[in-house]
Amino acid sequence: MKPLAAAGALLLAACAAAPTVSTSEIAPQGALRVAVAVGPSPSAFWATREPASGRARGVTVDLGVAAAARLGVPVKIVEYSNSGEITAAASKDAWDVSFMPQDAEREKYVDTGPAYVVYSTTYAVHAASGITHIAAIDRDGVHVGAVEGTSTSRILARTLKHAKLVLFPKAEEAQARFDGRHLEALAMGREALDDYAAKHPGTQVLPENIQTTAVIVVVPKARPATKAWAARFMEEAKADGTVRGALDRAGFTGAVLAPPARP
Repeated sequence: MKPLAAAGALLLAACAAAPTVSTSEIAPQGALRVAVAVGPSPSAFWATREPASGRARGVTVDLGVAAAARLGVPVKIVEYSNSGEITAAASKDAWDVSFMPQDAEREKYVDTGPAYVVYSTTYAVHAASGITHIAAIDRDGVHVGAVEGTSTSRILARTLKHAKLVLFPKAEEAQARFDGRHLEALAMGREALDDYAAKHPGTQVLPENIQTTAVIVVVPKARPATKAWAARFMEEAKADGTVRGALDRAGFTGAVLAPPARP
């Protein structure tokens, strides 16, 4: 047996041997409530809307549907404007499982599980600006847009010394301000910015990264059974192709899966 296949078989065997938990502990409202962030551009984290129905679609939606099916309950997609809103709602019994970029600040409010994909953030700039590297962003007169409550916004708040950081509650608002030339740079996930640039000629996505992190499964604090179940689900979903399928359907065929979590 090949090493990768053997590792997958061992992982699935370990998951199968894990203790069974009550469905009511994981989905106390009867349906598995999956919190997702919905924005204008898709990524391994951001969901978007179907043009005809207006329903949320994307990687996190597909993973939520798969999680509910694995648990044997209906799924309820709970929509938010950004990861900060999801985090803030964790203590309000509003959702059971979610997915978001890893960030130490969030661990005060949610319990974290394994990663499923590597996630990079960077800047989009107007091609006519002449900005070609991240080092040219942090200077007087440059306005940088970001979504508030995100790990990217917190990193920029700490590191930008000269450029002005402008925060927006929704990604749509940040993109609209950038499109209207009120911002010189827009900081978001690379996948979302690549999608935006493809639709807006004259936009350039910088090759360097602000940060490279991982998108992980999270659950509200003080729900140990849900945390353990979500961790097992995520490891199984990576091993059996569920995550790869969700990424590929969303168009992210080059996205890098996170490795199996260490025991």
